[in-house]
Amino acid sequence: MNIALVCNENILAPKAKKLREKWGFTAQKSEQFQLRLLPEHLALEQLDDKQQGLVFVDFASGAVAHRRKFGGGKGQSIAKAVGMKAGVELHVIDATAGLGRDAFVLASLGCYVDMVERSPVAAALLEDGLERAYLDAEIGDWMQQRMRLTHASGYDYLQQHQADVVYLDPMFPHKKKSALVKKEMRVFQGVVGADLDADDLLDVALNAAKYRVVVKRPDYAPFLNDKKPSMSIKTKKNRFDVYVKQAIGG
Repeated sequence: MNIALVCNENILAPKAKKLREKWGFTAQKSEQFQLRLLPEHLALEQLDDKQQGLVFVDFASGAVAHRRKFGGGKGQSIAKAVGMKAGVELHVIDATAGLGRDAFVLASLGCYVDMVERSPVAAALLEDGLERAYLDAEIGDWMQQRMRLTHASGYDYLQQHQADVVYLDPMFPHKKKSALVKKEMRVFQGVVGADLDADDLLDVALNAAKYRVVVKRPDYAPFLNDKKPSMSIKTKKNRFDVYVKQAIGG
């Protein structure tokens, strides 16, 4: 899918040109989706439904920051799923980074997270969010230490890299449009699409992980590659399927 990157402010035109060259975006108008370079951030927009709103990555404020401060810390389901424990710093590969929210939660709890994202649109949004977060007075220092981004296929990356834990959250087609699917995620999924090769990720993830692989799934989705996990941790709308290889620290 060819995505246009538009910029209405002359002062931002050089940056827009660099982004087009780096990510392969066009300057021609799109019919359904486009990226807009604004003074505040890079944002994804659905042109045929303006009510959906803009999608962008913001690690320093909004819902993500609220979750960092009030989300329950290491008592959160995701922290239990990856096996966080006192005195152990985990290196995590998030091989399907998306908008980076789960990766950010793990990094805020002390993990070192390598985000891997194959979609150029998602990767560009992530990079924009990271650049702003790295400069933030409150979170910038540890963000620079604990969160990195690679634009690549998760499958290819996992064949060449290893980590303590591999985290997978492959895009899964939703049953229907509902209030459970946030508007911005509908826009994002409309561009990125479902990860149709998700089943293939599990085996390479198991080879790349030292301790465990964690797969986030909608509560109605089957196990990835029909492989039963060691355990599942259920939340209100999702579950974390955990494939344990060995005890952490063991």
